[in-house]
Amino acid sequence: MHRLSGEVVRDRILELMQNPNYKRMTVSEIAEVLGYNDSASFKELAKTIVSLEEEYYIYRDKQDRYDLIERFGFKPGVIQITKKGFGFVTLLHEDTDDIYIPKNDLNGAMNQDTVLVVIHKGTSGASPEGEIYKVVKRGSHHLIGIYYEHNNVGYLKTDDQHFHAQVMINKNNARGAMPNHVVKVEIIKYLSDNLVEGKVSEILGHKNDPGIDILAVAHKYNLRTTFPEEVMNHAAMINDVVTDADLVGRRDLRNEIIVTIDGEDAKDLDDAVTVRKLDNGNYLLGVHIADVSYYVKENDPIDIEAFKRGTSVYLVDRVIPMIPHRLSNGICSLNPHVDRLVISCEMEINTDGEVVKYEIFPAVINSKARMTYTNVNKILVDNDEDVKKEYEELVPLFQVMAELFHILNNKRKKRGAINFDSPEAKIIVDEKGKPLEVQLRTRDIAEQIIEEFMLCANETVAEHFHWLNYPFLYRVHEDPNPDKIKRFFRLCEALGYKIKGKENVVHPKAFQELLELVANTKEEAVINTMLIRSMAKARYSEQSLGHYGLATEYYTHFTSPIRRYPDTIVHRLIREFLFESKCDEENFAKYAGLLRDIAEQTSRCERIAEDCEREVEAMKKAEYMEEHINEEFDGIISSVTNWGLYVELPNSIEGLVHVLDMTDDYYNFDERTMSLIGERTKRIYRLGDEVRVRVIGASKETREIDFEIVGIKGRKRKKTVVEIDDKPQNGKRKHKSKKGKKVNKK
Repeated sequence: MHRLSGEVVRDRILELMQNPNYKRMTVSEIAEVLGYNDSASFKELAKTIVSLEEEYYIYRDKQDRYDLIERFGFKPGVIQITKKGFGFVTLLHEDTDDIYIPKNDLNGAMNQDTVLVVIHKGTSGASPEGEIYKVVKRGSHHLIGIYYEHNNVGYLKTDDQHFHAQVMINKNNARGAMPNHVVKVEIIKYLSDNLVEGKVSEILGHKNDPGIDILAVAHKYNLRTTFPEEVMNHAAMINDVVTDADLVGRRDLRNEIIVTIDGEDAKDLDDAVTVRKLDNGNYLLGVHIADVSYYVKENDPIDIEAFKRGTSVYLVDRVIPMIPHRLSNGICSLNPHVDRLVISCEMEINTDGEVVKYEIFPAVINSKARMTYTNVNKILVDNDEDVKKEYEELVPLFQVMAELFHILNNKRKKRGAINFDSPEAKIIVDEKGKPLEVQLRTRDIAEQIIEEFMLCANETVAEHFHWLNYPFLYRVHEDPNPDKIKRFFRLCEALGYKIKGKENVVHPKAFQELLELVANTKEEAVINTMLIRSMAKARYSEQSLGHYGLATEYYTHFTSPIRRYPDTIVHRLIREFLFESKCDEENFAKYAGLLRDIAEQTSRCERIAEDCEREVEAMKKAEYMEEHINEEFDGIISSVTNWGLYVELPNSIEGLVHVLDMTDDYYNFDERTMSLIGERTKRIYRLGDEVRVRVIGASKETREIDFEIVGIKGRKRKKTVVEIDDKPQNGKRKHKSKKGKKVNKK
């Protein structure tokens, strides 16, 4: 009898089909070839084949025979329809350029559909070209928009410019909606390429209600904006104070000087920290993280809901929390002067930044202060005497924190971690949600201290589990695609930075050196943004694959369990494997099966949350600029395309100068130099040029801002040669075991 794991069966099926001599087979024929003849192994085989088919690795013909999907002449992907009606397909299993799909070759595909695409051979241009063979899964099931009526028939005006079909709503399916109501509509039938039928599933409010705009975007991404009654009832039963019974088996750290350091508006305080200098000259760093997994048990109503949400979502003036406020702002939040349960990671760190000893254990703390980044910066940077006097007892703590920060930060830089410093916008709104100001978020030493301490704890926990070889959830960041790096090098060259080296084996240290070189220059933000777009997307995985951007072999997310479900799972694994010693094969097998699904779900939720946050930010920036039509601003050309120039203002607002609005000449796009060149005047607009623009249009509905150029400063470009090293400073980092105390390891 073959009792093999799903992964082994999966690998054997793919290995069989990848053989050049393989001929299409039915499930029974595959079972016979692989020797899966008993009922248990046949059942596992059939289940795995269905899974591979659902993930579009294999495909079934009309005779129920299976083969690799690409052997049928098409590839699976997800299509993004542009505002102009054509599309681009991102392939599911290949990190290659998107496939361009002309309007006439969509074959009924709509935005975000999963499709099978036939790629045309010998296509030229920026992207390969193809046509849609088949829509296998619809991507749009709900739409958000404004309800209106025409000739006694209901319709939806959606602000989703990527969805081009008209949405018709029978009056019987309008659910009482009136014109100008913002509604959520379920698509019930695809009638043609340009017409769908829907029904109103929810009335969100009137289009002029305060805050309805952000709520509508949240619903557009199917975010869960309210908690089910069962979840709220369960949360109400959880004790809102720490009891004596909760302290059993915990280390008592309530007398230690431990503080939280967060933004002024933060209410869910996940992490508290402390540092002290040891007699041997080393530092003892304590990172204490809210013990959410103590209160949120596996498969209870809160846990099930948190899995569905995956993450908290931060939308300008509100937070859509992952767990109810009673927990996130209450018993799980490390509020000052109250007892709170934590999972602690204490690390002894030498003056080279090496963790020489560490412990991971359950504890109870009592935070001595709810510090803000602003006040810690006033103490450490501004030397503000009033603030120093107010927190007189804590000033030495912050000074030692700053010492340790510099040690850890220098170590991370030496090994080659990339320090992305892309500007983030802070949008100030009034009580009705109207944007009053857009400014850049500042990051000074206080923010960097907390970031560095969290990175250290995350790496320590990840390495601990890597060497235990127990089932675990990691945060991984794979090597960048060489084609994207080649494009990044070309963009840098257009800005005056000639990069020498091999694009396919670039160590992250080389990118960090480039970022340091452009620091405080006009093009710093442009290069930061371009580099981020060239990187692979970080994700969650049950495999320890390392983190390219951080230049580390081991990384996880341990430090934010209130707002990230993967962190909650990491805590649950720590509790079961380290604290409760549930290290039996049955428990290992359970998590080995669960973690892949958890990784995929939480990675997907993270992407959706980021897309929603970006759209809300774009909407509010456009709304802000609606009040600044005809005003002039200085900016920098952040992107050059064949349809125009994107110009970014110092506060991160970006708008388009369309070529149709450049009426002084006819401009041609030169991809090599990333510039637009006038045919008659020979005037050149290049990536990184400083320009002055006038706002000629802005639309909250379309999320678009339009500029016209009224002046150009240009930029003197002297060629800077950057040598790219394909090796880290001290050679490739090898896996090595840590010397130190590993707690509760069986």
